[in-house]
Amino acid sequence: MDSVALYCTAGLIAGALYWFICVLGPAERKGKRALDLSGGSISAENVKDNYNQYWSFFRRPKEIETAEKVPDFVDTFYNLVTDIYEWGWGQSFHFSPHIPGKSHKDATRIHEEMAVDLINVKPGQKILDAGCGVGGPMRAIAAHSKAQVTGITINEYQVQRAKLHNKKAGLDSLCNVVCGNFLKMPFDENTFDGAYSIEATCHAPKLEEVYSEIFRVMKPGSLFVSYEWVTTEKYIDEDEEHKDVIQGIERGDALPGLRSYKDIAATAKKVGFEVVKEKDLAKPPSKPWWNRLKMGRLAYWRNHVVVVILSAIGVAPKGTVDVHKMLFKTADYLTRGGETGIFSPMHMILCRKPEKASE
Repeated sequence: MDSVALYCTAGLIAGALYWFICVLGPAERKGKRALDLSGGSISAENVKDNYNQYWSFFRRPKEIETAEKVPDFVDTFYNLVTDIYEWGWGQSFHFSPHIPGKSHKDATRIHEEMAVDLINVKPGQKILDAGCGVGGPMRAIAAHSKAQVTGITINEYQVQRAKLHNKKAGLDSLCNVVCGNFLKMPFDENTFDGAYSIEATCHAPKLEEVYSEIFRVMKPGSLFVSYEWVTTEKYIDEDEEHKDVIQGIERGDALPGLRSYKDIAATAKKVGFEVVKEKDLAKPPSKPWWNRLKMGRLAYWRNHVVVVILSAIGVAPKGTVDVHKMLFKTADYLTRGGETGIFSPMHMILCRKPEKASE
């Protein structure tokens, strides 16, 4: 009887562990396992030091307001978070409106396909993904449009991951990835038939600098769409709670400073774009984009237990627990920003590069 009880207990524990780790697993486990968590291009023994270095930027805020400092700042961040993002969130490092009856994966894909539909590209045309990450949006957009997509990211580790995923998806003939700074892109003028950026230009110290570079490499008459992170008309700078939320988002997402929604179209026009359309895709009738963050809290705690154990036994680098904890705190700030309506990660602007340069 004791043996039977022991076997039953062991079976229940094994089943519970399987359910806890596999069934209640990461949101979208696509090519990245917990056992493979790393610090990107940072060696394992230096992850903790680089995490501390990342936070040191915020003790010198003026340094992250300059184009010279931003590459190191953003590169450090994405070395620290890329594996955790991919393991716990998926290959598309952005938000999308919740769509009743659709999975998070499908809602994400629809949000990405809308971007390329807006810029009216044809199969075989060349388009730019400014700030491509590990290429989740790029692959969805290439598969949907059959356009030739070139992505650029500041992070060499993300380039490696994107190329690996492109090949696995059978899309490496349509998707190309280069490592570079989107403030100084290695492309000739008038190269692309269209361009998009999904929640990426928020990392630029000055929006004017990245918009002017995108403008430069686009062909006359082509379209550019961007989903921007902004403070909305509900944000009040004198409100201490509002400031706390926005600063929490900035610190946890490597942002030199969130911009007001009022600055986006003005900046686009300043560099020469014609503004075709502007809309906050987070506003009703869209369903809350932050639902996924709230629904993922249980998964976070499961993931955090896994990260703590893997760090303790030396599988995951020291510092991984700190990074994971930082991202959970940031998720709370993002949720509060969405619930109060003071923050949007999807202020959409559609622009055209004029056929002729203005006099």
